Amino acid sequence: MATEKQYRELFDRVAALRRQVAGNLTNELGSDPHVGEAILKQIDDMLFAVEAEEQSQPRPADGGLAQLVGLGGESAGDLGATRMPHGIETYDETVASERIIAVGDLYYLYQHERIGVFRVVQKMQELFQRGAIRLSDGPGAFGLYRFDRRDVLRYTKRDRISAYRRVLGYGRGLGSGNSRPNTDFHRLFIQFNNQVALFWRDKRISDVIRERAHDMAFGSMAVVRRSGLDLRNNLKFTSYGHLNVLRVEVMQLLEECFHILDAEDVRDLFGAANAWDVVDEVLIRYFDERLVTSPRQRMAVTGRNVLRWLAAPHILETTRSEFEALLLEIAEPAEEWITSAQSLRLADRTGSKQLLPWDRQKPVGVAAPSRADRPMSRIRVNGHRR
Repeated sequence: MATEKQYRELFDRVAALRRQVAGNLTNELGSDPHVGEAILKQIDDMLFAVEAEEQSQPRPADGGLAQLVGLGGESAGDLGATRMPHGIETYDETVASERIIAVGDLYYLYQHERIGVFRVVQKMQELFQRGAIRLSDGPGAFGLYRFDRRDVLRYTKRDRISAYRRVLGYGRGLGSGNSRPNTDFHRLFIQFNNQVALFWRDKRISDVIRERAHDMAFGSMAVVRRSGLDLRNNLKFTSYGHLNVLRVEVMQLLEECFHILDAEDVRDLFGAANAWDVVDEVLIRYFDERLVTSPRQRMAVTGRNVLRWLAAPHILETTRSEFEALLLEIAEPAEEWITSAQSLRLADRTGSKQLLPWDRQKPVGVAAPSRADRPMSRIRVNGHRR
């Protein structure tokens, strides 16, 4: 059990150690800043180990209150002899990774929903039942039969749309179970991708214009971390409920759809080389739609990669070299997501390091999403706007 005096002396000793190390390594720090960063990281790890050991010690039944106010035989003679806790668990370390991974899968499914994969299979099933297409006993025909028979066991399209609305804020109306839609997700997701891309653009520029490539980059770790934590905390509470089960079932449904569309008899019917060609052909022929397959599919893949990265504790890394190494994993996915979203007018690329205030409804310079992608700030309940 650490006392207030021991608590104070610990940080005084750590500060003296930092000052002494910095003074002894002045020449090394001037030539290679990473040396100082590594040494300070070791000191921080030592301090963290001491704090963790203190927190693992059993605490008094009254938390040290009697000792502080001077009651009983263990009362302290001065303030320095009283019990001093080191703090509580950090808020940003309490996010469950499996729920963020589930959100990434749901985002992946949403983009395929917007492409029209499920609508294409439903249209194929309708044409098959009417006898309007030349399918009879091939693997595609048998897959359409099974798809129809299993329909009663699955979540419905309405369930999927409600889940997208609740977790991602896309669409209109209420979320699943008449829950509050997550209207902040889209702008926070844009902000995080923009800050990751801006960080690496700044790093590439700094590597080119400076003589020593190992010097610190211009990019701000704090802005990237804050935007990532804002997004992750936003998803913390919307990822409860039936999301995990729903995304597993719908991922299986998506796989089944592509098995049907990639069947030889279905591809021959449309003269297609693969399942994606079948999707495009059906959307053009029967829905008369402008194809957004390529950008939407890339948004699905890269967006899921970014959200999976957020599920790991990488965003809490404080050492710049390690943070940059970990962030490199999503450098290109974030840039590609912005480029794809920009082509659909769902996001704008920004060069500002400004964070998003909590009370701002829409960031400056961000394009409005389409009607289905637009998070609605007010919803209609019982005929009234809220």
